[in-house]
Amino acid sequence: MKSFNTERDPPAAESGDVYDVSDPTKNVDDDGREKRTGTWLTASAHIITAVIGSGVLSLAWAIAQLGWIAGTLILVIFSFITYFTSTMLADCYRAPDPVTGKRNYTYMDVVRSYLGGRKVQLCGVAQYGNLIGITVGYTITASISLVAVGKANCFHEKGHEADCTISNYPYMAVFGIIQIILSQIPNFHKLSFLSLIAAVMSFTYATIGIGLAIATVAGGKVGKTNMTGTVVGVDVTAAQKIWRSFQAVGDIAFAYAYATVLIEIQDTLKSSPAENKAMKRASLVGVSTTTFFYILCGCLGYAAFGNKAPGDLLTDFGFYEPFWLIDFANACIAVHLIGAYQVFAQPIFQFVEKRCNRNWPDNKFITSEYSVNVPFLGKLNISLFRLVWRTAYVVITTVVAMIFPFFNAILGLIGAASFWPLTVYFPVEMHIAQTKAQKYSPRWIGLKMLCWVCLIVSLLAAAGSIAGLVGSVKTYKPFRTIHE
Repeated sequence: MKSFNTERDPPAAESGDVYDVSDPTKNVDDDGREKRTGTWLTASAHIITAVIGSGVLSLAWAIAQLGWIAGTLILVIFSFITYFTSTMLADCYRAPDPVTGKRNYTYMDVVRSYLGGRKVQLCGVAQYGNLIGITVGYTITASISLVAVGKANCFHEKGHEADCTISNYPYMAVFGIIQIILSQIPNFHKLSFLSLIAAVMSFTYATIGIGLAIATVAGGKVGKTNMTGTVVGVDVTAAQKIWRSFQAVGDIAFAYAYATVLIEIQDTLKSSPAENKAMKRASLVGVSTTTFFYILCGCLGYAAFGNKAPGDLLTDFGFYEPFWLIDFANACIAVHLIGAYQVFAQPIFQFVEKRCNRNWPDNKFITSEYSVNVPFLGKLNISLFRLVWRTAYVVITTVVAMIFPFFNAILGLIGAASFWPLTVYFPVEMHIAQTKAQKYSPRWIGLKMLCWVCLIVSLLAAAGSIAGLVGSVKTYKPFRTIHE
């Protein structure tokens, strides 16, 4: 088996053509690795899968806390910030030149090439801590969506006030079993089909949420809205207004973040056109598409429910009918999260496997692969180490999800801690180092100001997330019904 930590740089010239498969020495890129075949389209699918999560259905709640003006403005501002910093990060995939330099395979490799020192370890803690948290959170969210299918049917049959108690645990176990199987996909390069399916699912349930909101608004049964959102003394207390506003800003900012997997996505792209050019195009498509759906879901959801907008339009039963459409939308969320889990888990898998290959290159259990014929799929290469390690990881994340079902509240805090360094600080600092921007020049000052503003946003969001976490722990009941 070829080692994951290939570092050599053969002088072979890159081209966009696929080499003759009959000659294995030519079916490689300039770094000696298997020829990359990804395009801006597959990269866009990866981005949309990573960014448009079920959190899009909670943006109505965020807009309700901030109001029409601030909520919409913050959505647009953070879309620009995310796209701007993603273009800077895309230029750092190769070093020192963004087109002809040496490839970097992970975010940590990029930071090591441009900044070095303790910042590499800081990047690793922020990135992999965030990725692990997301995989646990997605296990919980997928189970909530599947439970919502059963509850929707129960409410339809027995009435909206019925006691429809359903445990999340069996659904978490099913989700985990599916992930054990999918986790045997060897690397990011083989995930394109899964990301395309997941992207279609995200469009589907977001469109259903938008359609149901439009139907509610058209029916005239809308909630009360305000230019400044929830009203102190009517909808919330003064303290709740402050903390929830902070949390809402953080939710919007984190909803765009995909820097944790940007470099890994870019490493799937073929070299013609240049990877940074293709990645920038993919980022533009991904962020533009995301912003379009975010504004529609957030604003139409707020228009439909007003200041009483639920935390999730579907799983919190902002809508009850038509129940079959709610069922289908929640099923789409679950399918999307199946693919999204893999998008965020693959960098973790690759990190551990690369380290093990580097530390124990002669260990046959770690380095050997076996060819197995699978019906309908053909010949597949199976690694026993990959099978054991990835299965163990999925089992652990599933167990953690079962032990801490309120983990999604913790995830907001993890997002606050990782958003600033990964989405803003490192891309800005590496861009300054790459372009050798002169200290105290207008561009340098502008970039530094962006860093400070986003740091303040992260700190405020962290404070709001802590307040929300305390509330979640106090009110958590393991087998609560929707009306408790």
